[in-house]
Amino acid sequence: MAAYTPKNILITGAAGFIASHVANRLTRNYPDYKIVVLDKLDYCSNLKNLLPSKSSPNFKFVKGDIGSADLVNYLLITESIDTIMHFAAQTHVDNSFGNSFEFTKNNIYGTHVLLEACKVTGQVKRFIHVSTDEVYGETDEDAVVGNHEASQLLPTNPYSATKAGAEMLVMAYGRSYGLPVITTRGNNVYGPNQFPEKLIPKFILLAMRGKPLPIHGDGSNVRSYLYCEDVAEAFEVILHRGEVGHVYNIGTKKERRVIDVAKDICNLFSMDPEASIKFVENRPFNDQRYFLDDQKLKNLGWSERTTWEEGLKKTMEWYTSNPDWWGDVSGALLPHPRMLMMPGGVERNGFDDGRTSDVPSDFDQKETVVPKSKDAATSGQPALKFLIYGRTGWIGGLLGKLCEKQGINYEYGKGRLEDRSQLVADIRNIKPTHVFNAAGVTGRPNVDWCESHKTETIRTNVAGTLTLADVCREHGLLMINFATGCIFEYNAAHPEGSGIGFTEEDKPNFIGSFYSKTKAMVEELLKEYDNVCTLRVRMPISSDLNNPRNFITKISRYNKVVNIPNSMTILDELLPISIEMAKRNLRGIWNFTNPGVVSHNEILEMYKDYINPEFKWVNFTLEEQAKVIVAPRSNNEMDASKLKREFPELLPIKESLIKYVFEPNKKNVSA
Repeated sequence: MAAYTPKNILITGAAGFIASHVANRLTRNYPDYKIVVLDKLDYCSNLKNLLPSKSSPNFKFVKGDIGSADLVNYLLITESIDTIMHFAAQTHVDNSFGNSFEFTKNNIYGTHVLLEACKVTGQVKRFIHVSTDEVYGETDEDAVVGNHEASQLLPTNPYSATKAGAEMLVMAYGRSYGLPVITTRGNNVYGPNQFPEKLIPKFILLAMRGKPLPIHGDGSNVRSYLYCEDVAEAFEVILHRGEVGHVYNIGTKKERRVIDVAKDICNLFSMDPEASIKFVENRPFNDQRYFLDDQKLKNLGWSERTTWEEGLKKTMEWYTSNPDWWGDVSGALLPHPRMLMMPGGVERNGFDDGRTSDVPSDFDQKETVVPKSKDAATSGQPALKFLIYGRTGWIGGLLGKLCEKQGINYEYGKGRLEDRSQLVADIRNIKPTHVFNAAGVTGRPNVDWCESHKTETIRTNVAGTLTLADVCREHGLLMINFATGCIFEYNAAHPEGSGIGFTEEDKPNFIGSFYSKTKAMVEELLKEYDNVCTLRVRMPISSDLNNPRNFITKISRYNKVVNIPNSMTILDELLPISIEMAKRNLRGIWNFTNPGVVSHNEILEMYKDYINPEFKWVNFTLEEQAKVIVAPRSNNEMDASKLKREFPELLPIKESLIKYVFEPNKKNVSA
């Protein structure tokens, strides 16, 4: 069969893992080919994956969604595309159990749009559709012959079902309209640039952090792993030698149990597997084995080059050399990650040379512009619009003022958190880019109220917060959730005065108040939502010393106060950071306090020095305090190092108190 020579290739999903290796390989090896890559920059995409091709004259990046028929048709015509290599897809099985409709939209509808565009333009000579070995379903454990290309398709999860459905469309367009289609079905791929929701990069990053490696079930599941460069070479071979109308398995006979993969990674990091491997709940369904017959591809001249040991070592070395390639991936490192799937996701260190996709200005801009910078006005990102819940609350009110000051469009939600239909109506009417939840029951006038109003507290703090998170997830929205750090108390591992703070990974240990119980409960449940950024606020303080909710205002009016060092949140400094966290699409749990601790007496000494030289106060013990309150209070130190790494300018608590609270008020008093 004569070799095929393309001219202008469109590669979809090319900022993702496998496709970026293919795009970089073709750009490098074939300078006469024009390589146009299309990617909407979802959560698992990264423009840095394409840096090797960035300066090549035969390379072009276009930001856009394969679901936009106008865009796809436009690109095929204006770029004279004669070849499509279709990689773009949602691929993580765990995600498909939580948001299967997103998989149908991307994997089936997106493929359909591409096929229809090929039919309409009539110029494409090769359409290579990238599928998965999972469409075959589970292979018998004792099978010695793998699934061949004519084997029956028996998908077992929503992800593989959508890939099988897409394959049926590809086959139908090939038969009905004569489209020159080729389909590939591949084993698991690993190597540099892979988003760490997948097994091998996840285990490597966890091992780098000294964390346990979570294994679904008992770890006996068997998988076959191919190194990314070997797979990129396979696509190079199929592109040039593959036969139209055929399917090609890209596989290996070298199988490994998941637990053996974990042990191999432990050995690379000199970790004890017995102590480092943690068995967790299995997926709803977890195929025991996938096994492919790859002889057909070998007949084209391809063979696996990289041994498991060599590939794993290369991969480990790459991740240890590039630990921040993906930014904050704490959500992906969970045992059962459910990453946020948002069209036009985070642009991680995008191209900054000013090149554009040459798409007309009146064309569906939100899907087509190549980012020039991180600035929304020039990157094609929609303007920020915040939906804020908690209008009558202290933090909610301050957020609105900050938005006005920064020129950010915002509206307050009208719906009650526990009423799902009202929340959906708010989102449909307002069309926000981000949602802030500053609503919640803290008690009137304090948390003691919650002890006698437990159902009301549950309704807002638990049911309402979870409902809002769920509605936001359905609509692909990030929710910034203002939570509390009052779910910890000093203990033997975190003694008072030790400087050892509770981290984001620590389990809550304070159940003294019903308020704290509800907050700890909802925080644990929110871990299942990948679209939530939880901010643990503690003893909030602002420069408004007349506000009765201000911690300084409270203790300055008490007859007696305890004297215990605590972590606290200076709102004047940290609330603007919460807006920046939304802009960066940060997720997961964050201790939202200034670094360090400050005691009641230290604050009141500052109050006396800066505000009222005549001020006096009296201390009493926790035992004495317990006689005048209904519920015990939380006292603790929070480890703010994670927040400090993200925002190095964050001030220690005492410095922040002086700069943002006492100095401004001293000037006001002297005036």
